Amino acid sequence: MGDDLRRLNSLAGKCAAPRAAYTPSMAARSAELDQRPRPSPVGRLLQHWRRVRRMSQLDLAVEARVTPRHVSFVESGRARPSREMVLVLARALDVPLRERNQMLLAAGYAPVYRETGVDEPAMSQVRAALDRVLRHHEPFPAVVMDRHWDILMANAAATVMFAWLLGGEPSERPANVLRLMFDPAGLRPFVANWEQVGEALVQRAHREAIGGVPDARTAALLQELLALPGVPERWRAPDLTAAPLPVIPVEFRKGRLAVSYFSMVTTVGTPQDVTAQEIRLESFFPADGATEAQRWT
Repeated sequence: MGDDLRRLNSLAGKCAAPRAAYTPSMAARSAELDQRPRPSPVGRLLQHWRRVRRMSQLDLAVEARVTPRHVSFVESGRARPSREMVLVLARALDVPLRERNQMLLAAGYAPVYRETGVDEPAMSQVRAALDRVLRHHEPFPAVVMDRHWDILMANAAATVMFAWLLGGEPSERPANVLRLMFDPAGLRPFVANWEQVGEALVQRAHREAIGGVPDARTAALLQELLALPGVPERWRAPDLTAAPLPVIPVEFRKGRLAVSYFSMVTTVGTPQDVTAQEIRLESFFPADGATEAQRWT
């Protein structure tokens, strides 16, 4: 009998204490935790753009002339912003028009900014201005590009120069400046300072991506170019410490002819259309006397 008591006492010491009963207060607390607001889709985009622009909630509130509490509530999902508030916050963050449309969609509203083709009637005034600038830039090259570096328009000088460099080979798709500059079968063999120019172009593309324009197509293009033979491994990551030079001329050389240009980029002022905002007109200017004397047309 004594042995049985000792055995029972030993087992009792190894048993876990009984769990507390699941009370109504515990159930209420669990339900309260489940109902806590979570960041909404528009709140997550707002947080993303604040990080990109390196702004605190207080900075954004001051810029947008709202309270920090309201910014916090929108980001956390505790408040649903109106369409006007989404646009106010987007303007304060200098969000590009394409991404403003995404913010509106995330908040449950229809986009307000159109994306009009360059050849459509609504873009006739912009197209006429681009034509005028391209024409007046003769006899030096100039091109119009979209956000993906595809050439939309070119003046006669640019058309003749590229045809001379590429041997007049027709392209199966719209010419892309980055692809032309990096392709061993494109302009790359004719760029005397290709490593300097190529690195500058890659860093420019990296800076634009870091600047807050999430663009899967351009990112894929960059990956394609960085995988080409002869592209240094160090170009795969942005170099945020290097101080850019004032200008980096591109030196084209083919046969006995050599020309050197630097470029200036023009954009549309106060655009209210996605396409108009993303258009870039790149004008090439002679970097030396010999290039100044070269006439393509």
